Amino acid sequence: MTTAPPDRRLLVAGLLFGAGAMGAVDEIVFHQLLRWHHFYDRSSGAVGLVSDGVLHAATWSATVAGLALLADARRREVFAPRRWWGAVLVGAGGFQTFDGLVDHKVLRVHQVRYGVDLTGYDITWVSAGVLLLLAGALLLRRGRAPAATR
Repeated sequence: MTTAPPDRRLLVAGLLFGAGAMGAVDEIVFHQLLRWHHFYDRSSGAVGLVSDGVLHAATWSATVAGLALLADARRREVFAPRRWWGAVLVGAGGFQTFDGLVDHKVLRVHQVRYGVDLTGYDITWVSAGVLLLLAGALLLRRGRAPAATR
């Protein structure tokens, strides 16, 4: 069995943790506390609650898997903080951007909010994701190991 190189495993750990954490924040804040939407709003409220449960299971699983891979990277002594945090931000931004563009606009499984003009919400939602992606990419670029140490 072939395993991923240590740097790739660290990146996957950060991506999973970031996407899982951002998904959890989305679910907790917008689905539960504010009750603006469910993950799937094109059916009954009961289906919406079940879809939120499935999303919760997926985000929690991604977060736990990311932490397990992080623990493995630390055990192997290949943890690089900038690479890790860069990947976390890319994962979080990727989740946010995908949710805003694909879930909200392409698939239309839900909107940020209902009964209001969505323009400001959509711009803010996607812009936040893109900013996280850019910040993560910058950290990844700055955290890249010099060629002599690879």
